[in-house]
Amino acid sequence: MKAARILKRMKSNTRNFLSGHPDKFLGKLKGVIHVGANIGQEKDLYERYNLNVIWIEPIPKVYKALRSKIKEYPKQKAYRYLITDKDASSYHFHVANNFGASSSILRLADHKQIWPEVGYEETILMDSITLTSLCKAKNINMKKYDGLIIDTQGSELMVLKGAIPLLPYFKFIKTEVPDFNSYKKCCKADDISAFLTRYNFKEVSKHKFAHKKNVGSYYKITFKQCNLDYS
Repeated sequence: MKAARILKRMKSNTRNFLSGHPDKFLGKLKGVIHVGANIGQEKDLYERYNLNVIWIEPIPKVYKALRSKIKEYPKQKAYRYLITDKDASSYHFHVANNFGASSSILRLADHKQIWPEVGYEETILMDSITLTSLCKAKNINMKKYDGLIIDTQGSELMVLKGAIPLLPYFKFIKTEVPDFNSYKKCCKADDISAFLTRYNFKEVSKHKFAHKKNVGSYYKITFKQCNLDYS
């Protein structure tokens, strides 16, 4: 009984630690791979945690801005690739008018109900690569990158499916995902949770950051690999 109480208290402490702030888990990491970088808005946050960082951003003009913004951060590097669950597949990538922040390989759906000012301004034909293939091609030392951040506007599950061989390396995986059809045929929070549960991850933090009545909510969700000691 005493052991059971201790275990229950440890689990409660873990949830409390993570629920206090959605980025506290970064303090447990050596580095992160951030898929869907945009212009690297989190660069200073990652620098404060002294993390090794790989940014991945597909849009040429946004990638150029990203490279410029991280040039003074020696532990951060960027690659321009479109990450999905397939290698060498062509996609129509839709570039959004908010400097690419809402860009996606998927068409907008109820995203417009929350952000009506956002729309697509151009479409670029791009070839994709899986995260597994990219890491192999670039000889990335996965021991230096034990966190995965995904913000790809509806295709997050595709990114994960293309990274299955890499999942054991990650202590934490964080993604932004809705519970409604923000993009046409986009993945949802329950889809991500069900997939990662099969690969030994559990949800430890869920923060709502956008909501509209009768439409749905957007969340920042963090998952932890179950067989790792949090301490």
